[in-house]
Formats: sequence, C-alpha cells, structure tokens
Amino acid sequence: MQEIIHLINEMSPYLLLGFLLAGLLHVFVPKQYYLRFLSRPDFKSVVYATLFGIPLPLCSCGVIPTAMSIRKEGASKGAATAFLIATPQTGVDSIIATSSIMGWPFAILRPVAALITAIFGGCAVNIFDKENEKTGKEIVEEHHCHHHEHENKKTFLDKIKSALEYGFYDMMQDIGKWLIIGLIVAGLITVFVPQEWFKVFEGNSILSMLLVLAIAVPMYVCATGSIPIAVALMLKGLTPGAGLVLLMAGSACNIASMLVMKKVLGFKTLIIYLISIILGSVVFGLVIDYLQFSGTFDFLKDLVAVSDSHEHESSVISWISTGILIALLVNALVISRLRGERHEHCGEGECCCHHEH
Repeated sequence: MQEIIHLINEMSPYLLLGFLLAGLLHVFVPKQYYLRFLSRPDFKSVVYATLFGIPLPLCSCGVIPTAMSIRKEGASKGAATAFLIATPQTGVDSIIATSSIMGWPFAILRPVAALITAIFGGCAVNIFDKENEKTGKEIVEEHHCHHHEHENKKTFLDKIKSALEYGFYDMMQDIGKWLIIGLIVAGLITVFVPQEWFKVFEGNSILSMLLVLAIAVPMYVCATGSIPIAVALMLKGLTPGAGLVLLMAGSACNIASMLVMKKVLGFKTLIIYLISIILGSVVFGLVIDYLQFSGTFDFLKDLVAVSDSHEHESSVISWISTGILIALLVNALVISRLRGERHEHCGEGECCCHHEH
C-alpha cells in the first residue's frame, strides 16, 4: 500500500491537469473537422490522422470504436490505422504523467516514437492493402456541416461544463479501472518480485524487449495505466528501451482491438498494424537503450530519484490532488454504477467499446 500511495501522490497532480486538458481538447476541437482531412488514401491523410490522434485522450478501449467510426464516415484505411496506432500510445494525460515519473526526455521520445510508427503503419496500409478503399468525401462534408451547426448552439459555459464532465467523469470511466490495476500491479511487482529475477536481462536490450513483447501484445493496459508497471519493471532491472516497448505495445495492442480490426479493416491491415507496432517499439527501444548506455541521457536517474524520495513526505498539493483523484474515480466507477448509470455520454463516434460490441 505504501508503494501504491507513493505512486499516486507522484502522479495525481499531473493526472488531474492532463484530464482537464483532455476535456478541453475534446470539446473545443470538433472531431468532424478532422474528418475533412482524412478521406484520401495518401501520405497527407496519414500524417493528419497521426497528428490528430497523438494528443487525444483515448485509451485502447475508446479508440477502437472511434477509429471504426471515422473509417465508416470516410477516412481511408491508412488514416484509420495510423489513428489506431498513435492514439492509444499517447495523450496529454499520459505524456504529462510520464514526465512526472520518468522525466521529460522520455516523455518527449514517447510521442515521437508513436508519430513515426503510426505514419509508417498508415503508409504501409495505403500501399499494400487497397481492397474496398473509398474516400467517402461527400459523406464527410455532409456530416461536418450538420454537426458544426449543432455545436454552435452551445454557449461557452456549456462547453466548459462538457469539458469537465468528459475529462473528470467520462475519461475516468474509460481508463480509471486500468489506472488502478496498473498502480496495484506496480506495487505488487515492487514488493514481491525479487531483483535477482531480472538480473539475466539487465543491460540486455533484445532479451528485455522480447520478454516485454511476449507479455504486452496480448494484454490490455491503457497508456497511463502502463506507466507505473513500466517504472516498476525498470527499477527491477529491465532496460529503459524495454520500458518503452511496454508503453507502446501494451497500450496499442490487445486481443479485443485485433479482433475488431480484422473484422472491419481486414486481415492484411491487421498484420501490417501488428508488424508496425512491434518494429516501431523495438527500434525506438534500441534507440533509448543506446542513449542510456552511451551516456547521452540517464533515463533511470528520474526513476531512482522517485524511488529514493520515499524518505521524504509528499507535499500538501500532492495529497490534495490524490484525494480529488480518488473521489473522482469513486464517483465514476462506483457511485455511477450504484445509480445504474452507464457510460453513454461518449462523443460522436466514441461510444464505449462495450456498446459498440
């Protein structure tokens, strides 16, 4: 419990800020605006989809129906694939949370890796899988005009209220459970897994990454919830590059997303998607380890500092933030269920994956 509480205290102020930014982004940047730029199966649409997806606060659960929806509304296969690769790996909340625990160099390299991997995967799909491809540009334009008119009816205060509701309620429902699971797993790893278990992998980038890939690809963990797990494993001896592999592959791949992709986008696109994520995570993992072992950056320094800071008391702001975060999680995950509410307040094209299923 001490390990879990310590991790929450470290992350809670940044998580709250990230959730707030995520809500504002969700409300004030209309998704229909994105669709105008994603309909053509070309390099430009892939880049747009990647850039739009990186800051969006959608976990693996939320991104599946969103990507499938924009595909049906006119986005190309390559754009939908790039969106699927980039979006769950990052988000303003996870980038800020990463910086709080792992430092800004690691936090900056994480979205850069997602950006390049998503562009590679989207372009590969456009080149090698053109089956049933169509732009649907007229549908996109019609859809955009209709919803733009509706959005203009909202006042500024209504939009702020919607942003707070999305950031501190809807998003809590989406990733709250996985964030809690990630923190519990990290605490258990820190206390119960002996350091000696990972000695065989210490300093060995390839073995570390193969081990993490075997675990990360099938399992489901969100971009933010995977951070404490990666930190715990790195403190036990896995390389920083292996930590990046977990953050990339763990949040972008899981059995549910693979099954939906195969059905909607086809088997060939699914294979390209998996190859892109595995190659991208390993390549950038090797880059991280090279920077670490060559002395260019010390990615473990911030982790050791966080680990050593157990001796110091957390600040008042950290404890207040933790209290607010726990209250919001209880409201979203417990009280809403007791009231019989379900997560129906998703944005257009963002219905919860359980409803979509």
